[in-house]
Order: sequence, then structure tokens, then C-alpha cells
Amino acid sequence: MEGPRRAAVGFIFITILLDMLSIGMILPILPKLVESFADNNTADAAKIYGLFGTAWALMQFFASPVLGALSDRFGRRPVILLSNFGLGLDYIMMALAPSLGWLFVGRMISGVTSASISTSFAYIADVTAPEKRAAVFGKIGAAFGLGFIFGPAIGGLLGGVDPRLPFWVAAGLSLANAMYGYFVLPESLPKERRSAFKWRSANPLGALRLLRSNATLAALAVVTFCAEVAHVALPATFVLYTTYRYGWDQTTVGLALAFVGLCTTIVQGGLVGPALKLLGERWAMILGYGGGALGFAIYAFAPNGPLFWIGIPVMTIWGIAGPATSSLMTRLVPADQQGQLQGANTSVNSVAELVGPSLFTLIFAYFIADGTPLHLPGAPFIVAGALLLVSMLIAGSAVAAMRREQAAAQER
Repeated sequence: MEGPRRAAVGFIFITILLDMLSIGMILPILPKLVESFADNNTADAAKIYGLFGTAWALMQFFASPVLGALSDRFGRRPVILLSNFGLGLDYIMMALAPSLGWLFVGRMISGVTSASISTSFAYIADVTAPEKRAAVFGKIGAAFGLGFIFGPAIGGLLGGVDPRLPFWVAAGLSLANAMYGYFVLPESLPKERRSAFKWRSANPLGALRLLRSNATLAALAVVTFCAEVAHVALPATFVLYTTYRYGWDQTTVGLALAFVGLCTTIVQGGLVGPALKLLGERWAMILGYGGGALGFAIYAFAPNGPLFWIGIPVMTIWGIAGPATSSLMTRLVPADQQGQLQGANTSVNSVAELVGPSLFTLIFAYFIADGTPLHLPGAPFIVAGALLLVSMLIAGSAVAAMRREQAAAQER
């Protein structure tokens, strides 16, 4: 990779790291803050928290394709900067929230301002050769892991002092991120490679049309959807599940999430590239989604906290699958549609996040409620593991079919 492009990847790495650090800090705190407004009733808090997640995803569903199309028209840099600045203001709003209503509005605003991640992936596609994107996506994915190593641990410790303090610190990080980008981040999309803004592509349904333009792309969009629904089980129920079943406090939850981040960093920062070289994209996706399903099974059935911890490194094998899927999808669309692709992918993720929070929190609430015919707190993780198995089967079949078509075309 050339020097300037390598530097650009470094800038995006820092941008995502600071984003994930701030998000990670509030992750162990927000569910408990919601619970405090719900008179400390875990089942009621789970339902409310699910509605919060659904509202966040709904706003992102409508905003992401617009921002993706705008980044194709005006460049990646302004979208990333505005997103980070808005996120910082949103954290300030949530830090001051006197009621559930204020928190709810804050989550809706964050759904609009959280597009910097998908735009950042379009940025990487701009500056990285197609054959190198999977490995770079893996390294960028390590920023997610690093953020979740330190974010939840810091958030858990700060939350023990004051439940609002993590929001203030997260706001400072997001605003610092915006300032960093303003002075350091270069534009990745030259004017001659930009495309006109079209509302047809910017609305959610129009953005999804791009994913139907190729059979393999459509199949991978289904894979992305199923995997993202499964992923929602973690932020939706992790804190509530571990405090309910194992009696963990905020500090223990924060340390567990930090361990998730450490394992994710190791996998995405060090194993994605070698795994792709050794296995290829198809088997990397099969291994990743299969490992995630096994991790969810351990989460669901672990009878105590120490055994639950064993599931964390197993779960993070899932991190191999995401970069392989993203890389393959970027190779199926032209350069001037990378922003639309990432906006469309974010719309798919948003639909999943519309479904996931309420799905998993209601499942959790049902299986822990008084009088339930089957007391099974791990039920959300069982459902999530099944969805990853579906992703594994579809991904393996789609890539195999694509390669058969390519071989047949070469023979002709």
C-alpha cells in the first residue's frame, strides 16, 4: 500500500477507534440507566431497552442511504466529520436526560449521526486495492476491538462513580474525534469519481435495489441481515442477561466486554489476513459464522460466570467472517457506488436492528417472567446462534455458485 494511502487508513483507524471507545463506554451503563427509570424491574427494562434499540435502528434506516449517497456526491470527509460532531452533542443530551423520554430522543438522534462507520468503510474501499480490502477491513475491525477493550472497562469504572459520567467522557471523545478529523483527515474520493445525488438511490428502498443487481450480492445481503440480527442479541441482552443470571455488577460487565474487545482485536487485527490467505473467502465465512454460532451456544447454556467467559474467545472467531463478506461485496460494485453500497448495507443492518432489539428483549423477558412455562434465560442466544448457522449455509452456497458461474464463463 502506498504511503499516503497507508496514512489515510491510519486516520480512519483512529476515527473508528475513538467512535468505538465512546460507544463502548456507555454500553454497560445505558441498560442499567434505563432500568433505574423502570423502578429496577429487569423484565420491564428489557422491553423498554428493546424499544430504544428499535427507534435507533429506524432512524439509521432512513438516514444511512441518504448519507451514503451524499458521500458519493460530496466526498467522505464531510459526512464523517458531521456525524462525529453530532454524536458528541447527542452524548451531552443523554448525559443531561432527566427522564426516559429524553433518553429516547437521544437514541433517535444517535441513529442519524452514527453513519461515520459505514462511510469510513466506503473510505477504505476508495483507497485500497480490491484484493487487499479484506485484510484492511480486518485491521480496521481491530479498532472496534480496541475500543471495546478499554471502553466498557472505563465505562464500568466511571459508571460506578456516577451513571452519567461515561456519557460526558464519551461526548468529549466524539467531539475530539471530529476535531481530529477536521485537521488531519484527507478526502478519499476525487471530484472526477463522484456521482450525482439521486433521491432514488438515497431513499432506503432505492438503496436496497443496488443489492439486487447481482445474485451473489443479494445472497450476501441476506447473510449480512441474518448475522446482524444475531449480533443485536449481544447489545440487547448481554448486560441484562449477565446481571440477571450471574449477578454481575457494572464493573464485572465492563471487564467482560473488555475481554470481548481484546479477543476481537486479536482475531481481526492478526488472524483475518492469514485466515483469508489460507482458507479463501468462502471457508473464512463458514469458519467465522460457525464459530459465532458455537459461542452463542456456550453463552446460552453456561451454568455459571466462569464458563460463560470461555464462550467469549470462541464467539470472536465470528470476526473472520465480516471482513471476508464486506470485501467480496465491494468487488461486486463499481468505484462510484461504494458509498451507495455501504449505505445500502447500513440500511440492511438497520432493518436487522429494527427487528433484533425487540425480538431478543421480548424473548428474554418472556423466558424469565414469573409463570413462564420454561425458564430459559439463554433463549435469545439460542435464536442468535441459529441465525448464524443460516448465514453460514447461505454464504457457502452463494460463493460456490458464483465460482461455478465464473468457471463456466471462462470455458465459454
